[in-house]
Amino acid sequence: MTTTGSPVLAGRADARPARPRPSGTSRAARNRRKWYEIIGLTGPAVIVFTVFVLAPMAFAVYYSLYRWSGYGWPTEFKGLDNYFGEYGAFKDPIFLDALRNNAIILVGSLVIQGPLALGIALLLNRKFRGRSVFRLLVFVPYVLSEVTVGIMWQLILLRDGTADSLLKSLGLGDLAAGWLADPSVVIWTMLFILTWKYTGFALILFLAGLANVPPELTEAAAIDGASWWQTQRHVTLPMLGSTIRIWMFLSIIGSLQVFDVIWVASSPAVRSLGASNTMATYMVDHGFNQREWGYGNAVAVILFVISFVAAVVFQRFVLRRDIEGALTTRKG
Repeated sequence: MTTTGSPVLAGRADARPARPRPSGTSRAARNRRKWYEIIGLTGPAVIVFTVFVLAPMAFAVYYSLYRWSGYGWPTEFKGLDNYFGEYGAFKDPIFLDALRNNAIILVGSLVIQGPLALGIALLLNRKFRGRSVFRLLVFVPYVLSEVTVGIMWQLILLRDGTADSLLKSLGLGDLAAGWLADPSVVIWTMLFILTWKYTGFALILFLAGLANVPPELTEAAAIDGASWWQTQRHVTLPMLGSTIRIWMFLSIIGSLQVFDVIWVASSPAVRSLGASNTMATYMVDHGFNQREWGYGNAVAVILFVISFVAAVVFQRFVLRRDIEGALTTRKG
């Protein structure tokens, strides 16, 4: 006797026990467990960020509203006088010169370092003898510390130093100048030193970007009859666009906060005239050397606000496409 065709048994065989729905208590327990995990994983990072970033920023804003020599608790409230008062930062011509110098370094970095590094990267992307040695020579200055670079160029550019002696030996002695002492020349000397040091950083970024350009595209362009320059202009450079924008962002922020090389290479006397000062060197000079801690904190706040606004504006209008391409959204 077979039971294959019995509808009762078939119904019993196909029947599945209903899955019990999770109770409200178990769902709440899972939610609590999830939040415990989030807090446990992010808590240490949030504490470190608060203690070492947010708290110092809050104290800087607080101290910038006082006249304070660094001893005891600040009591002489100045309000916004450290910013806009008669002796405030925006009324000091030396600070305004520092703002101008930062602008010169920023524009010079974008206009000189970028094209120079890009040209060298396109050259080094081709195979030729000695390519590795040439790449090493360009990258070595970036590896050197800022203090080493500042001292080295200070010795080279001294009056009757290596640079002046070389110019005289070439019959160009009339071009010798007080590279680090002449107020009209020193900022351009600083720009040259910064370009010499940081071009290698841009070069490495561009070479990494060129390594991600599919060779099939350049080969197809060559087959279609495009010249080398046309291939670089219409194929390579557009593919390198995101890398160039990232370098521009890093270069802008670095130019606004530049400190080490200028502090070491230039003399305090020249900086006191505003010829080679930047916002960072001006802040350290007044905050530490002259013990004007409240005023120095005000300059630090100004530097932070300018850097923050520059970063937000650049990300909003230049890096927007790159950031949107990196984000994923959940659908459904």
